[in-house]
Amino acid sequence: MIAVIDYGMGNIHSVKKGLELFGAKVVVTCKADDIAKADKLVLPGVGAFDDAMQELENYGLDRAIKQAISDIKPFLGICLGMQLLFEESEEAKRKRGLGILRGRIRRFAAKRTLKVPHMGWNSLKVARSQGHKVACALLKDISDDSHVYFCHSYYPVPDDKGVIAAVCDYGGEFAAALCRGNIYGVQFHPEKSQAVGLKILENFVKLC
Repeated sequence: MIAVIDYGMGNIHSVKKGLELFGAKVVVTCKADDIAKADKLVLPGVGAFDDAMQELENYGLDRAIKQAISDIKPFLGICLGMQLLFEESEEAKRKRGLGILRGRIRRFAAKRTLKVPHMGWNSLKVARSQGHKVACALLKDISDDSHVYFCHSYYPVPDDKGVIAAVCDYGGEFAAALCRGNIYGVQFHPEKSQAVGLKILENFVKLC
């Protein structure tokens, strides 16, 4: 069972339907008990960092998420849901992140030629391991220059660059997908990214 965490700040319906296309049993929940019972977790998210962390804490989901990741359950953070994994964000005025990944969330620098938020389709450059195989199982069969849909003003800057599974260029390269052990994150929205996004959701469903 995959638990899609509903804390009032995510595109829940589309994510759920995308996972179910590949045979996943999905529960949408804001209950820590459901997270404890689930085999895998998805944390979607749109909106403000402070508000999101407050809602996670209100439901006791911050502790449940940390425990599930510690239990080596596959975890996928989407957009803000990935950003919350980090220690802090330039957007936040009150809250720190979950601190599961070291690093911080930065805002795109304002430039005349660069609109913020970064919104729309952009291409990925996928990190490869030796032998030309994709380094991250979430991106299996995802080719360079695959286009995915973004909607964000902030992006992750991990301390450990080895967790970066794919980058995108928007006034300079930024981390668009992350992978470390059982933790996966994407800055784009796979549920809005048509065939490429559905393939990524399929890969997550098939993770052992």
